[in-house]
Amino acid sequence: MTVRKPNGSSRVLKGQELEAKHLAEISAITPKEARALLQKHGADWPRLKDEAEALKKNKD
Repeated sequence: MTVRKPNGSSRVLKGQELEAKHLAEISAITPKEARALLQKHGADWPRLKDEAEALKKNKD
């Protein structure tokens, strides 16, 4: 879940930061990319892993 600031920006909640770190570690993407995927797809881990794999393939 993201929290909206009054200026319209968002940040990742502390629990999601741990999830972002874990996703980045298991899928070899950057933490920034992992946070973006979590914000877009929520906690749908099968989809997150698929999207992370696609990002990784696009880098190569």
